[in-house]
Amino acid sequence: MTVEGEAHCGCPDDASTAPGATSASRRRLLGGALAGAMAGVSGLTLPAVAQAQTVKSPEDALKTLLDGNRRFVARRLTFYRQDLALLQRNTAEKQQPFASVLSCADSRVPVELVFDQSIGDVFVNRVAGNIATTEIIASIEYGAAVLGTKAIMVLGHGDCGAVQATIAGKPVPGQISSLYRFIRPAVNAAGDDLLAAIKANAKIQAQLLRESSPVLAGLLKAGKLTIVPAFFDLRTGKVTLLS
Repeated sequence: MTVEGEAHCGCPDDASTAPGATSASRRRLLGGALAGAMAGVSGLTLPAVAQAQTVKSPEDALKTLLDGNRRFVARRLTFYRQDLALLQRNTAEKQQPFASVLSCADSRVPVELVFDQSIGDVFVNRVAGNIATTEIIASIEYGAAVLGTKAIMVLGHGDCGAVQATIAGKPVPGQISSLYRFIRPAVNAAGDDLLAAIKANAKIQAQLLRESSPVLAGLLKAGKLTIVPAFFDLRTGKVTLLS
């Protein structure tokens, strides 16, 4: 079963269906699509909107997220004090998010709320199992290369249904099982231990972002970006970085 949007197009690069060829084809597709947009990360000039961010470094971006989560855990949120009408006017034609979060689509993980951030602050990518598919990687690359996000967090969470389903490996309706192949490496590493598999999955997806994207790798090497895996505890609301 293929993920929607990854159906074969009949192009020469799509001629082989071997796993290695499929991965190579994805990498070529990503590289080709971005090559025309930027001549190289080292020479990339970020738009003025990104240059105007108050968060100036990867370390500051990560600290801002974690400080916001501490406020969320303490039930001392501040985002609602901001004038939302003013925020909407200021962000209607531009955005300047300081961080990207790759999160599960689970309704119990409202990313902006978890980090006490408001409109325009976080470039959120959500998909069941917080997996780094080709489309998700492309979106995150856009956030980093064009919008100037300085931190990327892959956020796993407790009681993740996508990881549970992958462990069970039972027949499921529709295209749900297309998620399994992305999560299977974590299950292979952690076995039937759900919590361990959830954390392993966040780590693996973060590593995939580091290794599969020349765009992100270049920003990492230049010290303009950090990529970290993390875990969100549904019961306490706390986000913990994973080593």
